[in-house]
Amino acid sequence: MSANNCGRYVYCIAEAGEVLNFGDIGIDDNEVYTIPYDSLCVVVHNCPAEPYSSGDKDVVRRWVISHQRVVEAAHDRFGTVLPMSFDTIIQDTDEGSAEDNMRKWLVEKAEDLKNNLDRIRSNEEYGVQVFWDPNTIAGVISQTNPEIGKLEKEIKSKSKGLAYMYKQRLGELLKQEMEKEAENYFKDFYHRIEDCVSEIKVEKTKTEVDKQMLINLSCLVARGKTKPLSNELENINKMDGFLVRFTGPWPPYSFVTVK
Repeated sequence: MSANNCGRYVYCIAEAGEVLNFGDIGIDDNEVYTIPYDSLCVVVHNCPAEPYSSGDKDVVRRWVISHQRVVEAAHDRFGTVLPMSFDTIIQDTDEGSAEDNMRKWLVEKAEDLKNNLDRIRSNEEYGVQVFWDPNTIAGVISQTNPEIGKLEKEIKSKSKGLAYMYKQRLGELLKQEMEKEAENYFKDFYHRIEDCVSEIKVEKTKTEVDKQMLINLSCLVARGKTKPLSNELENINKMDGFLVRFTGPWPPYSFVTVK
């Protein structure tokens, strides 16, 4: 690795001003160690000053998993860490080496880093996803919505041509009511979950083959204080047509605001 092409790959910032070697646990078995400043340290490995890039999805996945494992190891060792996003690299510049620039960045960002650490101290991240069965929900709407019930009855007495038009109208009305229900359930579940966590962040819903995701949340929860959230999610999971996925704990990736 040439002197003008050196970098430090950053995994996380920890609340510990100590020098520590984690061994060869980094991406591609790189040696992971800490660079300390005051009461903070950065967990890094030495690397070329260029992005980790590959057209092979399995390789990228392996890198990301390695990144997460190092963050988890630091989390286990130090207790409170600020995870950095994959492929955060500090480079050599004309003003100094990668390590000098790393320390300079620590000095400049120390107050912001400490504020972030204070905010997430003793908290862990959990994922909450709520799915619903559209057919079950549509059935409930059909039974309880007077206008839809009326249309369904009228369809049976209409000619083939008119029945087709009525079915089109029924489909449009049912779609509108499903959208309203989705919004209502989203708000209801969000507020019920919000009351059980320290912070909450709405993530994009994902399409799955056999499930329709209604809500996707990242939740920051005080360590050892998941019982209220677990109870609320159990109540939602018992509702007809709904399924809850609850994952974690992890270091709080979604709640780090360091730039």
